[in-house]
Amino acid sequence: MACPIAQSLEILGEWWTPLILRDTVLFGITRFDELQQKLGIAPTVLTDRLNKLVDHGLLERRRYCLRPPRYEYVPTRAGRDTEPILEALAAWGRSWTQVPGTDRASKD
Repeated sequence: MACPIAQSLEILGEWWTPLILRDTVLFGITRFDELQQKLGIAPTVLTDRLNKLVDHGLLERRRYCLRPPRYEYVPTRAGRDTEPILEALAAWGRSWTQVPGTDRASKD
């Protein structure tokens, strides 16, 4: 579809993708094992999502250890440019969703 929203959702719309970007862009978590532990995501799913983010130019894969080979996933300019989107989603969620452990009244 020739729509910028549709094109953006093709890249960002999968459920885990904004969470991975949140952790890499906003929180600076770049290593596979740290992302997996923080998100509680299956390694195969995380590998797939990270590869897609690298393929779309939002993350760059950098080797930080030779033996054993280990990589980190660093946001590119395109990845860093998702920050206002992630912050807007978080703000909307704080206002309009019930976050577990909070006592927020309905906003009618």
